[in-house]
Amino acid sequence: MDGLADEDLALLLLIRCFERKLLALFEQGELNGTTHTCLGQEYVPVSLRPLLRDSDWIFSNHRGHGHYLARFDDPEGLLAEIMGREGAVCDGVGGSQHLRRERYLSTGVQGQSLPVAAGVALHLSRHEPGALACAYIGDGTWGEGAVYEALNMAALWRLPLLVVVEHNGIAQSTPTPAQMAGTVAGRAAAFGVRHHALDTLDVTAVRREVAPLIEEARGEPAPLVLEFATHRLGPHSKGDDVRPPGVPLIDWYAAYQAAHPAQSARIEAAARDRVERVAAEVAARPPASWSAA
Repeated sequence: MDGLADEDLALLLLIRCFERKLLALFEQGELNGTTHTCLGQEYVPVSLRPLLRDSDWIFSNHRGHGHYLARFDDPEGLLAEIMGREGAVCDGVGGSQHLRRERYLSTGVQGQSLPVAAGVALHLSRHEPGALACAYIGDGTWGEGAVYEALNMAALWRLPLLVVVEHNGIAQSTPTPAQMAGTVAGRAAAFGVRHHALDTLDVTAVRREVAPLIEEARGEPAPLVLEFATHRLGPHSKGDDVRPPGVPLIDWYAAYQAAHPAQSARIEAAARDRVERVAAEVAARPPASWSAA
């Protein structure tokens, strides 16, 4: 793998350490509810981070901690939200899955984000040329009718809509071949929507491939589907992994460690220390309070 700037690797490892810490906190009984980690998929939002502008909207999903941290670099606010502590992004009422911040929304409802993103993209095309709406979805989302309604409108109206598909091969507990006929590429083609597949875990290679495509989608507005062949290392949530033992899973983390051991060790130590300090500080805060005002 190509070497990364310290800034990029620090963000990758911040997300990795943050997700590991969440799992540890659950085991210790420090968190309530549930959470869905993006272990193995961190490189997707990190790759796209410099290609997305502050004027762009981002629509995330239930597995969205990496999307949020790549956008805001705010582990304090995110952990406070998940733990229900003071300083939480949404006063502790959104939890892990439902966040709202400047031009950023997440939802745990599959397919819900696409029609909303299409509506925002329509607004942007009329009032903020050059900005786009970016929606992260999974392969399981392609069973929702709302996805096709949104793609239909986006194609007809040539909307600046970027659909990022994190195709990890399993929809919660159902393998993709058992729940999706055809392919994502074929479904995008049915609407005349441009599709580009990526099977690399290399951040630099991803940026090199998709940067011109995203700029085209901005300059001459049209929807674009980017499909990442990625791997969810852990279970759907905390302990519901129904995949048989021995399923091959590819991890950018192990590959990068092997290729760049000194840089990896140095930056991971700093990321781990940062997350531990954040966790201790947030846990000491009083509970968050929410007002409808």
